[in-house]
Amino acid sequence: MNQPRVQPLKPPYDADIQAAFDRVMPPGMPPLKLFRSMAHNPRVLQRMLAGGLLDRGSIQLRERELLILRATVLCGAEYEWGVHVAGFAGKAGFTAAQIADTCRKSIDPALWSPAEQALLALADSLHASASLDDTLWQRLAEHFSEQQLIECLLLVGFYHAVSFVVNGLRVEREEYAPRFPA
Repeated sequence: MNQPRVQPLKPPYDADIQAAFDRVMPPGMPPLKLFRSMAHNPRVLQRMLAGGLLDRGSIQLRERELLILRATVLCGAEYEWGVHVAGFAGKAGFTAAQIADTCRKSIDPALWSPAEQALLALADSLHASASLDDTLWQRLAEHFSEQQLIECLLLVGFYHAVSFVVNGLRVEREEYAPRFPA
């Protein structure tokens, strides 16, 4: 296994770093290795956390997490996929079959609603071509407003960037986070 390129910081943390961790981590949960690694550059950590889309947005948690899971899978970012499965899959109401399906080259349409199928197609299209064709846009517009679609586009792009960071730094998997299915 490849070793992390940047070792996560260990406590105690500088006050501004601790404050950033406290804003994003549930009480009593240690900061993610990704955040502790990014903390070597406090400015970038602060910008990344400020640009996150894990707050209540214009789309539902399930829709958000579906886009995140698919985007991170397509980028091969097992770390980030596992963190989101561990932290949000239950709250989003995903079944084990659906979680596994996010990792397949071609999804099983029987597992997803038409709106969710459109979101998966959005993630796939952006990953493959950095764009959407008019047919897919119309399909998405049947289920989502312009405000929601803007959020969906940025969400996929943001998690591509997060995937690049976790893969580039070789962030070590969190012990509680699942791995991609075999």
